[in-house]
Amino acid sequence: MTMNGDGKFECYWKDIGNALFREGVKFDCTKKYQQIGNITVEYGVDYHPDGNSYMCVYGWTRDPLVEYYIVDSWGSWRPPGATAKGTIEVDGGTYEIYETTRVDQPSIDGNTTFEQYWSVRTSKRTSGTISVTEHFKAWEKLGMQMGNLYEACLTIEGYQSNGSAEVYLNKVTVGDTGKNGGNGGNGNNGGSGNNGGSNNGGSGSNGGTNTVTSGTKFECESMTLSGPYAGNTWSPFSGAALYANDDTASVTVNLSKGLHDFTLRGASDGSNKAKVDLVIGNETKGTFTFSGTSATDKTIKNVAVASGSQTVKLVVTADDGTWDAFLDSLTISDSAITAKKPKCSAKLTSGKTGVKITTAKADYADGFYIYMKKSGEKKYHKVKKITKNGTAKRSYTVKNLEPGTYYFKIKAYTKVNGKTYTGKYSKTVTVVVP
Repeated sequence: MTMNGDGKFECYWKDIGNALFREGVKFDCTKKYQQIGNITVEYGVDYHPDGNSYMCVYGWTRDPLVEYYIVDSWGSWRPPGATAKGTIEVDGGTYEIYETTRVDQPSIDGNTTFEQYWSVRTSKRTSGTISVTEHFKAWEKLGMQMGNLYEACLTIEGYQSNGSAEVYLNKVTVGDTGKNGGNGGNGNNGGSGNNGGSNNGGSGSNGGTNTVTSGTKFECESMTLSGPYAGNTWSPFSGAALYANDDTASVTVNLSKGLHDFTLRGASDGSNKAKVDLVIGNETKGTFTFSGTSATDKTIKNVAVASGSQTVKLVVTADDGTWDAFLDSLTISDSAITAKKPKCSAKLTSGKTGVKITTAKADYADGFYIYMKKSGEKKYHKVKKITKNGTAKRSYTVKNLEPGTYYFKIKAYTKVNGKTYTGKYSKTVTVVVP
């Protein structure tokens, strides 16, 4: 192998067992591809295989340990000799996707058992662009989990064969930064790119203060992302990925004073419970918990906030290195206690001197206040506080009323952190006591 600079190299092999000649970007196995940013390889190769050989983008991940291939051309045998799991249309062609298992074979961690992921183009080519990240996304949609990236290299592999190749173009782009190859290698599964490529995990900004009306939704990939590993993700949805303690997605909003409901759509990376704290004004208001890889909605209800501009943060605080949290969107709504009018009915009791007031089922309230006034009175006055028992209807009878016309209405209430918050008045109910 001869290194020609700017990612270019020449290689030849004759009567060998197995050799991989490659140049590209080497990572440190601390980040997944979603954190690193979009990866593409622009290449051109004068490729002359004689026997079994691959021309590909090649690399490894750890946790899980995976050897991956994106193959654009090959020699006498089209790899990998398995049944395709699916296809991906990208870069002007069709690639078939495969997954194979290597048992007790050489790897970057010694002889062991590991999975191989493959995208193999249905027609050969020797120049063009390979959108590496698009293959990663397609694999994960088929359940082929990617780990922390070790490398992404343009590779010429020869297996028990002869051949030669001249790589005259090899530009690896990570995030927004182009990398012309790196220090390559050759040997029995031994070589790896090593230019210490940049890790540009993308993050969005919320673009200033956002005025919130009930039902306002914020896409998490457009929030401000911070922390050691936070970045955008494309699986299981387009959103934000929080990988470690203190990774944060935040948005600045203008809230009205009172109670609000916060609904976070998200997922975990497995069966482990992903816990994400809701922090407003440096005060933790509650915790969203997700279990499983399917997107679900979790709501923290009746969050008390002050009025004005403040930052809403979604923070991972206890991942312990065992799971990742994926966030799709955050919806902020008026809480039910302030958004809903409770229902009230009233009827004369059998003695016709009392009125029975009944509230409709309302699982959002801790109880109700009953208000009454008699015809001719200017103001309502509170006659009873009903403590709700679960979600059951509650009632109270106002007794010993003199003949006349009476007006009743109710208002729901709830208690948060020792403070009582009331909602809207119900419709007025009129009762005539004979």
